Amino acid sequence: MRPVSCFLSSFRIRPRRAVVALCCVAALAAALPARGAATLRIGQAGEPESMDPGLITTVEASHILDDMFLTLTTPGPDGAAIAGAADRWAISEDGLTYTFTIRDHAWSDGTPVTASDFEYGMKRLLNPKTGSEYASLLFIIKGAREYNGGEGSAADVAVRALDDRTLRITLTHPAPYFLSQLTHQTAAPLPRHVVEKYGARWTKPEHIVVNGAFKLAEWLPNVRIRLVKNPAFYDAANVALNEVVYYTYEDVAALQKRFRADELDVSNIDTEQIDWLRENLPEALRIVPYEGIYFYMANVRKPPFDDARVRRALAMAIDVDAITDRVLRVGQRPAYSFVPPGVSNYGQPSTVAWKDRPYRERVAKAKRLLAEAGYGPGNPLAFTLRYNELGAHKRIAVAIAAMWKKLGARAKLFSTESKTYFSELHRGDFQIARAAWIADYDDAQNFLSLFDSRSGPINYSGYRNRDFDSLMDRASTTLDLKSRAKILRRAEALVLRDVPAMPIYYYMSLRLVSPRVEGWVDNAANKHPSRFLSLTR
Repeated sequence: MRPVSCFLSSFRIRPRRAVVALCCVAALAAALPARGAATLRIGQAGEPESMDPGLITTVEASHILDDMFLTLTTPGPDGAAIAGAADRWAISEDGLTYTFTIRDHAWSDGTPVTASDFEYGMKRLLNPKTGSEYASLLFIIKGAREYNGGEGSAADVAVRALDDRTLRITLTHPAPYFLSQLTHQTAAPLPRHVVEKYGARWTKPEHIVVNGAFKLAEWLPNVRIRLVKNPAFYDAANVALNEVVYYTYEDVAALQKRFRADELDVSNIDTEQIDWLRENLPEALRIVPYEGIYFYMANVRKPPFDDARVRRALAMAIDVDAITDRVLRVGQRPAYSFVPPGVSNYGQPSTVAWKDRPYRERVAKAKRLLAEAGYGPGNPLAFTLRYNELGAHKRIAVAIAAMWKKLGARAKLFSTESKTYFSELHRGDFQIARAAWIADYDDAQNFLSLFDSRSGPINYSGYRNRDFDSLMDRASTTLDLKSRAKILRRAEALVLRDVPAMPIYYYMSLRLVSPRVEGWVDNAANKHPSRFLSLTR
């Protein structure tokens, strides 16, 4: 066990108005390495679409914003949630009402951070005019779904600043994951005095103010993002780094070369060179299980993928074991469920019906399904498979297209750079496309919410199933965790039957981390806030 007593190991709803105490700053400081001025250089493939917490959608962007914004709870050194902008909180006996006490701290321009900044941030994100693709994550708050859907007002959203230091949030149902969920950028406070002064330009380096350990000093798109230490941060005395520079190249091989040249301290890896890395850089290579799923999704709104037989045939023909064992070769596990194994309070996930069938039988069955749907030698199934230009996506697409060719299906491969790619997904401009989902919080509901017809843009495939939505609603009001898990597994079984998405593999986090980096703790959340890191000389 780590020598820091303030970590929250679980998020059970506590009876009788429990009070969660302030995390001990002294204990946290004692766990950190020796101090020294330094610049941490991080290479990560992917350009953030924004610096606005309400507008980002990618994991890469969230890592940067974790350094700049302090949410009510925040990721600790090992990725687990600890007290952040709130130093304590109370939970009502029925598990519905959370009352947070905001710690005494300031924005980087010296303006005090108040409870109203959290109310403003959450309600702005939920405002339908904001267009936040992640708004559905806050639908657990009473009145949030209605406001975002245009059927209610901001006043109906149960986030209330009772005074400058006290914030009250009321939920629609008890949630064992809520405190963990609050580490997500959707719960970030916003500096209203800056947002309203500069509008869409408030996130420019010359305007932005933050309440986290680092603030934005420079942003050169597709080159680098430079953060500098925020002297107004409440725990600045225990932040070792003076700067954090993110290099945002799409070319992973180029990042890896810079790491080998000692120009980066942390980098994504080129999986095509995994054998070389294992042999030559074993002390830097970090391969860690990660709560995430890599999948292909079908646009079910339009032919031919409005036909479940077509979707099912393509899914059955993907040899996921071959993808992980022969194409990737890094240790990823083949996926036969959508919720990854090991998610808290869930047990064994539901799996696809063909999991244990020999591959030849699956291909034969897939051919019959396509024939039933009207496709064959005289009318071959043809479509476009989209992916973004990053890492192993092309190799995976080439391999799967070859598998589909056995069915007589012709997949035309089409790639774009990541920023454009994700815009296309959110517009529904695709037939089949690669996607991934990394847990925003440790709960099966977070994965399955992608298929809720009320989830907005994150329901990439456009899947709509009343029975599925009904099961998700039932799960949300079921307090017993075992009963809740059974309901969610039934919902997952519907998704696996209808195949709006085709699971391919469960993620591993793949990084090169220099031995000079101290304080790095491997974890399934893949969270490594820079405030807890330092560099040896």
